[in-house]
Amino acid sequence: MIIMALDHTRDFFGMPGQNPTDLSSASAALFLTRWITFFCAPVFFLLTGTGAYLSLRRKSPIELSRFLFTRGVWLIFLELVVIRCLGYQFNFDYHVTMLLVLWALGWAMITLSVLVRLPASVVTAFGVALIVGHNLLDSVKWANPLWSILHSPGFVLNTPGHVVFAAYPLKPWVGVTAVGYGLGQIYNWDAQRRRAFLLRLGIGLTLAFFVIRAINVYGDPSRWSHQKTALFTVLSFLNNTKYPPSLLFLLMTLGPAMIFLWAVDRGTPGLLRPALVIGKVPLFYYLLHFALIHLLAVIVCYARYGSARWMFESPDLGHYPFSPPPGWGYPLPVVYMIWILVVGVMYPLCRWYAALKQRRSDTLLSYL
Repeated sequence: MIIMALDHTRDFFGMPGQNPTDLSSASAALFLTRWITFFCAPVFFLLTGTGAYLSLRRKSPIELSRFLFTRGVWLIFLELVVIRCLGYQFNFDYHVTMLLVLWALGWAMITLSVLVRLPASVVTAFGVALIVGHNLLDSVKWANPLWSILHSPGFVLNTPGHVVFAAYPLKPWVGVTAVGYGLGQIYNWDAQRRRAFLLRLGIGLTLAFFVIRAINVYGDPSRWSHQKTALFTVLSFLNNTKYPPSLLFLLMTLGPAMIFLWAVDRGTPGLLRPALVIGKVPLFYYLLHFALIHLLAVIVCYARYGSARWMFESPDLGHYPFSPPPGWGYPLPVVYMIWILVVGVMYPLCRWYAALKQRRSDTLLSYL
């Protein structure tokens, strides 16, 4: 959650038009600033499934199914209404609507609400099939909105006045959530067996990434290539496709994630314990940190230009989530400083809300 805020800060305060994964123009520092955040979404989706399985300790499958369905619908509403208007764009004109993380996570939960009625082994096999076989259909080019929603990023609606763009195709993300549900089974094992499995799985997935990526035939629509320097060749090797997440992208991120789960299985290291405060209220953090970053951009824009109208305008996809004023954008050190400020402001807010949730058991609070 903390690392995720770095990329969102860069979206609002970085240099407009810079593509951090375009190695012909991006610096190594810019690429790595983006690359480190690649781990966020796969782990979110994976552990959503794991958390769903673990909740079977206190819910029946029918209760879990109902819970996942209602929370999935809620997340889709938040994506399309609340965070679209009060986080990403600060407007209500709906000229541009992006279908992003909460949209995909909502549908993944709705899908899982059906799958939880099946054996966990079947759910896991379904998820693995979606992940491994997803790239077999990369050559299919279809302008149908359903294809954009399920497989390849594209327009769901594209008219002169209104655009809806699906940036998070559902198939691979649903697959990751289903695999995460299967992963939840290992938390019923004894600690020694669980840790051994996590370590072996993490090493195996990571090695699979290196082998398949080195072969350079399958697993990602973008092939790696030799670059101007050895460093940039390594970056090309690591430059895997997130939209939608390729097999190699998921191996590259979920392999180390398994090793991390193994490393913290005995308990959270002292250095990371403050992060548990944010981890207890992830949706509250997610909604609020976007609004905070955008609000800071409004304040800086007004102080710099005497007006902040650009921060409320997103007339087309090329000006999303705002229209950068002339000369807008700051170098990476400034982006990092603003990111630290954002996390610093969010921390006491999350601590307050976590304490509030602990004191009260309101149904409404459970939705945040």
